[in-house]
Amino acid sequence: MGKHELYWVRGMVDRFLHAMRLHDDQLNDISARFQAEMKKGLSAESNAAAAVKMLPTHVRSTPDGSEKGQFMALDFGGSKFKVLQVKVREGMGIRKGGVEMDEKTYRIPKELLTGRGTELLDHVAESLKDFLHERNISLEKKHPLAFTFSFPCEQTALNRGLLLSWSKNFRARGLQGKDVVQVLRDSIDRTGGMDMEVLAMVNDTVATMMTCGFDDQYCQAGLIIGTGTNACYMEELRHVDLVEGDEGRMCVNTEWGAFGDDGALDDFITEFDRDVDAASNNPGKQIFEKMISGMYLGELVRLVVLKMAKVGKLFDGRVSDALRTKGKITTAHVAAMEEYKNGLKNTRTILEELDLSPSDDDCIAVQHISTIVSFRSSNLVAAGLAAILTRIKHNRNRRALRITVGVDGTVYKTHPQYPKRLHKVVRRLLPDCHVRFALSDSGSSKGAALVTAVAQRLASRKRQVDETLSSFKLSQEQLQLVKARMRAGLEAGLKSKGPSAIKMLPSFVYHTPDGTENGKYLALDLGGTNFRAMLVNFKKSLQQNVRLYHKIYTIPLEIMQGTGEELFDHLAQCIGDFLDYMGMKNARLPAGFTFSFPCEQTAIDTGTLVSWTKGFKATNCEGHDVVSMLREAIKRRNEFELDIAAVVNDTVGTMMSCAYEDPQCEIGLIAGTGTNVCYMEEVKNIEKTELQKGKPEKFKGTPDGEQDEVEELSGAAEMLKMCVNTEWGGLGDDGSLDDIITPYDTEVDQNSVNPGKQRFEKLTSGMYLGEIVRQVLLDLTRGGLLFRGHVTETLKTPGIFQTKYLSQIESDRLALLQVRSILQQLGLNSNCDDSIIVKEVCGAVSRRAAQLCGAGMAAVVDKIRENRGLDHLNITVGVDGALYKLHPHFSGVLQKTTKALAPRCDVTFLPSEEGSGKGAALITAVARKKKEI
Repeated sequence: MGKHELYWVRGMVDRFLHAMRLHDDQLNDISARFQAEMKKGLSAESNAAAAVKMLPTHVRSTPDGSEKGQFMALDFGGSKFKVLQVKVREGMGIRKGGVEMDEKTYRIPKELLTGRGTELLDHVAESLKDFLHERNISLEKKHPLAFTFSFPCEQTALNRGLLLSWSKNFRARGLQGKDVVQVLRDSIDRTGGMDMEVLAMVNDTVATMMTCGFDDQYCQAGLIIGTGTNACYMEELRHVDLVEGDEGRMCVNTEWGAFGDDGALDDFITEFDRDVDAASNNPGKQIFEKMISGMYLGELVRLVVLKMAKVGKLFDGRVSDALRTKGKITTAHVAAMEEYKNGLKNTRTILEELDLSPSDDDCIAVQHISTIVSFRSSNLVAAGLAAILTRIKHNRNRRALRITVGVDGTVYKTHPQYPKRLHKVVRRLLPDCHVRFALSDSGSSKGAALVTAVAQRLASRKRQVDETLSSFKLSQEQLQLVKARMRAGLEAGLKSKGPSAIKMLPSFVYHTPDGTENGKYLALDLGGTNFRAMLVNFKKSLQQNVRLYHKIYTIPLEIMQGTGEELFDHLAQCIGDFLDYMGMKNARLPAGFTFSFPCEQTAIDTGTLVSWTKGFKATNCEGHDVVSMLREAIKRRNEFELDIAAVVNDTVGTMMSCAYEDPQCEIGLIAGTGTNVCYMEEVKNIEKTELQKGKPEKFKGTPDGEQDEVEELSGAAEMLKMCVNTEWGGLGDDGSLDDIITPYDTEVDQNSVNPGKQRFEKLTSGMYLGEIVRQVLLDLTRGGLLFRGHVTETLKTPGIFQTKYLSQIESDRLALLQVRSILQQLGLNSNCDDSIIVKEVCGAVSRRAAQLCGAGMAAVVDKIRENRGLDHLNITVGVDGALYKLHPHFSGVLQKTTKALAPRCDVTFLPSEEGSGKGAALITAVARKKKEI
């Protein structure tokens, strides 16, 4: 036959079957429709009405290659079932893939197919025991069991599945709606003599993905194209509404065969599809499957051939009885007709067996019919698969995707052209995805055993991770103890004699703002590598009662580490520049100086530097009054005058700033790089001031106005309050927190610049939380529980895991993407499970920090309540610090803990705006106002 005749015959068939020849635009349209169906099936609101059910399988991870062990498996799906022993990476001489299987097939007596369900599963359990005996497998040892159950089930857990309906001639009574796994367990118990733990129940699609995933970590989807068809894939758990939890992934069994049952494919369905559907035992159901799977392809070809013969386009219009008979052309026939070399010969043989006398043209035409029908099948599978892979790509926010699809099924395995066609179309529809197809071997039993192996690995890892993190979980009793120790530390620090871990430094701030402050004040803030000068204008107008202007200056390293005179000269130069900038160089402004380094104060405007921190090493400063040093530097410049009325630390500044907004604010809290608290204490309780002894003359360092007030109140000192800077970070320096300090905390402490000091701060502040997390991750990795046990040099580097990562990792529903990104920066190749564990570690460390701060705060507010003899206290805490403001959960846990431990106190937490700088100006304003009075 010449080429012209060949093309004419094929063209005639093409025209007749034009509706089955799908071009890429149509396939993309079908793919988009399937994506919409997937979304509908995943949503709790629309799932009930969705044709594509998107069933959660509770399989949360594909193999990572570390699985090992011996497993029993039951493969139950027809009139015979298999019992298997599956060894994963056990012993020597294991065959390809590291999995060895020994199996035996058992028949099911016919009477059990329609008898009582319990008797059916008793037979399965007895066969299992028989297999153990025959293979000399220990009956005393506990065996993990994998259960492949190929009937429609609703799974509510990995090892729990409710039977929805029987199929394949099974009609056993009393099992529908029951948990088949539990019924199997009961049967095993009744049989006796075995110790089996049923860890997983899976269907064949999931098993296919898991089998291929054992050898290829990129395998995240499974596909069956056989007698039936289905697909599954790893979906982000946050999108699976029917299962609680947002973290990680879960395999979703799409049950895509039902795509189109709601009419979504009506414009693509041909008359032949309608005839196949009408003659099936479930009309209107499994529409997509009927266009694709091996159960129907042969029948579609038969109906097309029959129609073309009836209209005279084949066999000279002659139709045989065999051709009219349903099922006479099978999918195996379709595969044989499309063989590369013998296809036409096979076609002739098949047609002759149907009592037909085909011409050469007839054979070419029928072969081409088979090609179009099977090609449409592979095109539709490609469209569905493209939808799944596009969803995975979008879920993971990838511009390109590398992924492997595990495939099984007789059509894929036996049809000579099918795989190549499918691969080609998928790659054409998804040019930015690198898709590999892996053929599953060993079927569903191996996959079920691997699901069990993964479940066992995850359960074991979870137990070990939980055990590691248990030391960070504090009970209410422990938090009450921390509160009591903080209270004892506060009391001890107020005494004049004896050492105390909590310093309780008097600030000489006697009043919080009352809202009547007005005028212009300069606020100076030195707390790190920047120096900030701020002009604060307090106005009486309620609409705009505070105006702020500021400028930030960098402190060069050579100034930070030069002489004290150079440092303070630099600060004076910055102040002069700022006053020039504001046009106020000739005004003698009152100023407040926020100096966030440890100082001992003897008055509101004196502060002796105890020691530098944060990289400062300027000489001839420690042991000197920083206010005097700044005054002398200003005098040396001789350009402007400044009245430095107050030196404060940032905690006190924060309290004052918030007290201007809320008169009930009498506590300041810093929860950032460091942590600290100040509060208004009764002066009579501050023994180190001795004011309660009626000796105000000892306070000759206080400003005149304050001293006058002290003298006036010498007979009623109990009415006077002063802000005390607790320096609570020192709690535990005396060993009082040793019972809650973990080995990870000890490691962080020993590697710090001040071992044994600031123990409470090292459990709660931003400077240390990231380092605690790194120590835990290092330990888990060394124990093989993270990153496949691979410890990178980066992970060994102190300080590499910054505390800001905790806020990012715990921030939102896209957290796992954030985790992987951060871990990649650390040179750690993480999978989804690793990311979940890292997030759990961060959560445990930050939660403990917030709870400890809450316990400390409960001690402070309860002390204030008792000081004032109140049954109930309403009070506000002014707060500043990145940990409190930026971490997504820290503030909530802190507040909740405070409320639980101090139930008789109603505590409001008010975040500070402009923080300590504005607070320093307010302290100055309050001090000036009192002096004027």
